[in-house]
Amino acid sequence: MEMSWSNVRNYSGALFLSKVECKGKISALFTSYSLSRARSCFCSSDSVLHFEKCFSFTTATVALRNLICYTKNRKFMNKLRKTIMKLQQVLSYVRRAVDDYQMIQEGDKIAVGISGGKDSLTMLYALAHLRIFYPNKFEIHGITVDLGFGNFDISQVEKLCEELKVPYTVVKTEIADVVFERRKETNPCSLCAKMRKGALNEKIKELGCNKVAYAHHKDDLVETFLMSMLFEGRLHCFSPMTYLDRMDLKVIRPLMYMDEADVIGFKNKMNLPVEKSPCPMDGYTKRQYAKETLKKLDEDHPGSKDHMFRAMIHGNLEGWPERQERKR
Repeated sequence: MEMSWSNVRNYSGALFLSKVECKGKISALFTSYSLSRARSCFCSSDSVLHFEKCFSFTTATVALRNLICYTKNRKFMNKLRKTIMKLQQVLSYVRRAVDDYQMIQEGDKIAVGISGGKDSLTMLYALAHLRIFYPNKFEIHGITVDLGFGNFDISQVEKLCEELKVPYTVVKTEIADVVFERRKETNPCSLCAKMRKGALNEKIKELGCNKVAYAHHKDDLVETFLMSMLFEGRLHCFSPMTYLDRMDLKVIRPLMYMDEADVIGFKNKMNLPVEKSPCPMDGYTKRQYAKETLKKLDEDHPGSKDHMFRAMIHGNLEGWPERQERKR
């Protein structure tokens, strides 16, 4: 029987749900690889219902049947266990950010900006699972802005959204033609970003979403902070949650506590279908310079990045919301 990554993703997601609501059953599977024990743990109507929360009835039934067969395959089960642990780690970071800054309220409909990169796909996967058990019930809708370069394949992203039962919309634009051919911008990033966000926000409002999630992680925040000091002479960084009054839209950043290394690890563990950016300017920006500078600082002085991030969190930066005290 094939040990595909699609199976690992499907089973880990479904088993995570089972772990949320049937903690004893999941641990029983991992402490016993016997066929009879696995069958008794997972062949119940409750388990099928847990699967169906994220997956269709057909997928749930097939997944349960195949899972019982896989229980004798130690290699697969070990991979599955490690995958679930990685998912739990990511969800702990996201849940902490959401709770600390009250990012999600009951009834929210959140647009998830998907560029096709590792960051946005990790955020998509995390929010798709968080919505199952988070106290404030919410919906998500994936959105990709196609800049019009012509060599951007999002078919695997569409497939992932289908696996996660997340509605997905692609916004076709001619931004690449406007920026690089008509305007022939020498510094195109600023104009491109404005046009891309404009197209994204317009579609978000059309879909009836009241919030949009951006996939900025801890490294992005610290790099932005560093860039503001180096190139603008001020202490500034985008906020964990921002209100766009002209659009009546809130921006949230659920990955803010995740290191880029953890995002890379999750992407590799889940074999997420990352699509490389077709933009010719990718990797040749001031942000790339800040990224390399931060990396060198952290190599020369271990812990520098975390110290800078801690200073930002506790530094009362302008525009940042109050951080909620965590209950112990």
